[in-house]
Amino acid sequence: MRQMVIYKNGRIGKSTTTQNLTAFLETMGNKILLVGCGPKADSTRVILGGLSRKTVLDTLKSEGDEGFHFETVVQPGFGNIECVESGGPEPGVGCANQGIIASIGLLENDQFNDMVKNSVFFSSL
Repeated sequence: MRQMVIYKNGRIGKSTTTQNLTAFLETMGNKILLVGCGPKADSTRVILGGLSRKTVLDTLKSEGDEGFHFETVVQPGFGNIECVESGGPEPGVGCANQGIIASIGLLENDQFNDMVKNSVFFSSL
């Protein structure tokens, strides 16, 4: 499985580039998981057709670690691209990396390993 991270300064088109790249690769037959790593939870917006996203961090807060199932935050998007948004705290409250750390921790567990994809893309801060 390939894992790729797209990152740089804000407002330069990382999410747009990542979504276009994953859409192209999906049309070539790749099975892709797109993980949005921004606190605004908008890194998968285009792939999901503008639909709202349930974030990993919000789900962990409401359901706790024991009640969490990875499938509850994975949402199908364009083609067969599956999307996950890490989320983050309100601006000025806590660290934006909280959602990223939680998501990566979950990606390392067995629930995720059952959902093997060709590629995992991270659209990061």
